[in-house]
Amino acid sequence: MQREKFGSRLGFILLSAGCAIGVGNVWKFPWMAGQYGGGIFVLIYLLFLAILGLPVMVMEFSLGRASQSRPVRLYQKLERPGQKWHLHGYAALAANFLLMMFYTSVTGWILHYFVSFVSGDMTGITNEQSEQLFGNMLSDPAIMVGFMAIVVVLGFLVLSFGLQKGVERVTKYMMLALLALMVILAINSFTLLGVKEGLSFYLTPDITKINGNVIVAAMNQAFFTLSLGIGSMAIFGSYIGKERSLLGESVNILVLDTFVAITAGLIIFPACFTFDVEPGSGPSLLFVAMAKVFNNMDGGRIWGSLFFLFMFFAAMTTIVAVFENILACVKELTGWGRVKTCVICGVAVLVLSVPCALGFNLWSGFTPFTSSSSILDLEDFLVSNCLLPLGALCYVLFCVSKKGWGFDNFIAEANAGKGLKMPKILRPYLTYVLPVIIAVLFVIGIVTFQFADGFTVWGWFTGLFAK
Repeated sequence: MQREKFGSRLGFILLSAGCAIGVGNVWKFPWMAGQYGGGIFVLIYLLFLAILGLPVMVMEFSLGRASQSRPVRLYQKLERPGQKWHLHGYAALAANFLLMMFYTSVTGWILHYFVSFVSGDMTGITNEQSEQLFGNMLSDPAIMVGFMAIVVVLGFLVLSFGLQKGVERVTKYMMLALLALMVILAINSFTLLGVKEGLSFYLTPDITKINGNVIVAAMNQAFFTLSLGIGSMAIFGSYIGKERSLLGESVNILVLDTFVAITAGLIIFPACFTFDVEPGSGPSLLFVAMAKVFNNMDGGRIWGSLFFLFMFFAAMTTIVAVFENILACVKELTGWGRVKTCVICGVAVLVLSVPCALGFNLWSGFTPFTSSSSILDLEDFLVSNCLLPLGALCYVLFCVSKKGWGFDNFIAEANAGKGLKMPKILRPYLTYVLPVIIAVLFVIGIVTFQFADGFTVWGWFTGLFAK
């Protein structure tokens, strides 16, 4: 079977950036910044992108390009006989499915709000009605499952046309449209009366707000936004040649991803302070809060439509990229053709995504943590707090350990081609410091992570043994 390749370097950069850029940037990053102290969270997040996200991204790209294989098989091509590193490949595939099980629902919310603004259903509603509409959406099984299904079908439809004609071409247009829309919306936010207060909250670090939860949240967000630890970047590394070094390509992708995340905050926080919306209102910030904002603005229907359109583009770039990862892994395991694999994987993702969509209505009785928790909370916790950091740790250890691929092999692959080189002087940091940082912050995150109503995962875990 002839292996597919990207048609251009730009296609690789935009698709890889598209995988990184998604609801993690435009939905999760703003509400986490609002909830975890504004500027100090942003500062720590940027620090973790540089010291954790960038090297792990280079490692994933290196593993993919060296093996010319998907995450499930790459370990088997690079590990020594008898080793068990390849077990993580299957865990990575499972993590991709789990990520999409709730990501498709959130993307469905975005699509529903876009349609509502375009149709005029959001025009003239009161602040109280904004809150009711979000709750009504969550409680309606037809809306939740229907829009989630549209997202799944659209994603695999794009994939069915192939890597270059489908995935690469569509992602290019969506990414360019996304960047243009963000600039337009950011310029509009800079004309609002609350721009000074919003930017001060968002960009001025307050060191008194630093605590363990802020630090761990910033690390988890760095991994979540870059889709690191589950092989999403490794698959794109397997589609490129050795003309360019991987540090330079990773920096380009990191810059694009960071631009979108920071710009999302520039759009949202001036609007929040202009229209007296609580910036720490949590996951509903971009739905309840921003609906209030747009209904208090001149031309709010137009701005609201543009806002949720750019959010939908951002989410779909990740959907398409992760679907491609799932598709490529299943194709390699089964030998099926692309169209057949699209149909089978599409049905599988659709079925697996139903619990999250119904978790707010028909299956709302299942509360995995507290009375206010949902299936989405469980799936998000497993991906963000467990599978992403542990997967990243596994990739790092494999790249630097003598019992894995080894540092010399990693650095040779990363530095092949033109562009920025990974300095060999970083070997002590990458070998001894980086794995320890990830492991320690993972443990701290599990012990200290707290849901609503004072629930802690550690307390829940120890309670199981107490019984």
